[in-house]
Amino acid sequence: MTSVKKFQVTFDCAEPERLARFWCEVLGYVVPPPPGAFATWDDYKLSQPAEERDSWFACVDPSGVGPRLYFQRVPEGKAAKNRLHLDVRVGTGLVGAERLAALEAERARLVPLGAVHVRTLYDGTEACIPMQDIEGNEFCID
Repeated sequence: MTSVKKFQVTFDCAEPERLARFWCEVLGYVVPPPPGAFATWDDYKLSQPAEERDSWFACVDPSGVGPRLYFQRVPEGKAAKNRLHLDVRVGTGLVGAERLAALEAERARLVPLGAVHVRTLYDGTEACIPMQDIEGNEFCID
């Protein structure tokens, strides 16, 4: 029998901590404790060589169910559409106007955090709202 593997989702980005904190707000995730015996993340950063500081950051599901999100600094910027994106599921079990209202409420919460509303797709029953995070990565509210 094949066992289910744990996994993390890794984002290549310009500003790991900023993007991680954005996704903490979107998903209700938290910043884990700093590594090792460090009391704070700032203490940990100061222990790193200058060229490695702020090169990565992570956030986790406080319930331990969802995957860890890992953000790593890369030198190149985003150049094309994502081949993979996250769907933030806020309308599960809802249909029609009730579903659209739940998605629109989440869109309204995320835009002030820096998310960009791309468009709203609604056919009278199903709804989906494509968005972009603060570094231009696509995701959907559905």
